[in-house]
Amino acid sequence: MQFLLAFIVVGPLIGAVAALLPAPPGLKGKSPDQAVLRHGVTVTGAILIAAIVLALGFDHDHPSKMQATTDISWIPALDVRIHLGIDGISLPLLVLTALLTFLCALYSYFKMPEGPSPKAFVALVLVLESGTLATFAVLDLLLFFLAFEMVLIPMYFLIARWGGAQKQAAAWKFILYTLLGSVIMLLGLLLIGLTSGTFDMVALATDNGRGLTSSVQVIAVLAIGIGLAVKAPMWPLHSWLPDAHTAAPTVGSVLLAGVLLKMGTYGFVRILLPITPDGMHTFAPYLAAFAVVGIVYGSLACLALARPGSKGDLKRLIAYSSVGHMGFVLLGIASMTPTGVNGALFANIAHGLITGLLFFLVGAVKDRYGTADLDTLSGATGAALYGRAPRLGGLLAFAAVASLGLPGLAGFWGEMLALFGAFDPAGGLSRPAFLTFMSIGAFGTLLTAAYMLIVVRRVCMGEKREEPHRIADIQTYEFAAWAPLAALTVLAGLWPAVLLGLTDPAVQKLLAGGKS
Repeated sequence: MQFLLAFIVVGPLIGAVAALLPAPPGLKGKSPDQAVLRHGVTVTGAILIAAIVLALGFDHDHPSKMQATTDISWIPALDVRIHLGIDGISLPLLVLTALLTFLCALYSYFKMPEGPSPKAFVALVLVLESGTLATFAVLDLLLFFLAFEMVLIPMYFLIARWGGAQKQAAAWKFILYTLLGSVIMLLGLLLIGLTSGTFDMVALATDNGRGLTSSVQVIAVLAIGIGLAVKAPMWPLHSWLPDAHTAAPTVGSVLLAGVLLKMGTYGFVRILLPITPDGMHTFAPYLAAFAVVGIVYGSLACLALARPGSKGDLKRLIAYSSVGHMGFVLLGIASMTPTGVNGALFANIAHGLITGLLFFLVGAVKDRYGTADLDTLSGATGAALYGRAPRLGGLLAFAAVASLGLPGLAGFWGEMLALFGAFDPAGGLSRPAFLTFMSIGAFGTLLTAAYMLIVVRRVCMGEKREEPHRIADIQTYEFAAWAPLAALTVLAGLWPAVLLGLTDPAVQKLLAGGKS
């Protein structure tokens, strides 16, 4: 198992190097470009299979225990170790990352975004996958920081080289925001490591902040929290996100929403909650306040973009919806209760599945119409996808109602549990304040339903008009890339115990200071 986890983390890096080498003559197929895209599908497919085998071999009776661990001394002078391991918190995120990257590679094989050579594209996607998987698998603070930073450069180039309009400005904004946040985060991580004498996340979580004074914890939470909040993204540190999503190619948007945003919220759960509980207790009300402002702000921005005559971009709208959805995740974390944190972790996975599917679908609509502008798409009455491409319209409506939190689909449980966590927060937190936050968050769910239904009305409904060219319905390769996300959205909605059975024991142990 430990070799399997090491392969999952390192395998994409080896694949990235191989992608840059010339293809062997027998494997070129019709062209070198096709060969390197097939290589991307093969490598990401192998990583996905390894992740599934790891999940099947995982001891589901003890999900709070770190499993498949590797612990090797790397820099003895600083006591930095190559320490890998997974538990019930990180395993679902690891599998989600492997799945989304494979589906993006499969989609790109048939629909490569316009831009330079596919060699660099495949190599960058694989480096991005390796960094993300490492973030969820490492158990050393400095290794976490290195893995956290490793994804920035690949995503920058994916936006800047294969993106659409305003791609350079969006890529620069993305890299500057995230790098600035990361520098501040590094100072906080060093403060914890040098004060406590270890960077080992398991040892620090077991100590549960007893080796750190309250003032050190407060400073560490402020510094690390800013870096994580930028990546989450938390209002008001979110403004890089809509530009990045609007400019990014389809697969870039899928990976950005489905995987990269999860790294920030995962850091809150894995590092700040168990290692600096006093500092988190101090900042929890402020985190919850920013979270609910983000929920309402994101929803109001989406409503403004969905309004007829506003020239709203559909990709930009889905990006702003992510600000609102991640607000529920942060609200659950801020409650500092098992219910709220479980809800946050569930909402993380649900958002990855549903928003990943939405960006795939919006990318397909943009490819067919040549634009993602809602006013251009809908015309006088509506884009009439139900009449012109019924399967595409139906799947878009499904993803929209899943995103608004319809009971029976994955989006419902995470938001509900996060609100329940805010209803009864951890001891010492102001219950009247959190009841207010819960009420504002619940109001945000109504706003979410409003803008999603407006989008469905304008894009899917309307009179079927005669167009100069026919709009293609879902193609076979699109169905292959999208069907797993739709199926898992239904599965997680109907059987939430699949995820909660993994996360709950691990969360209980985390919040109890390492004691099961």
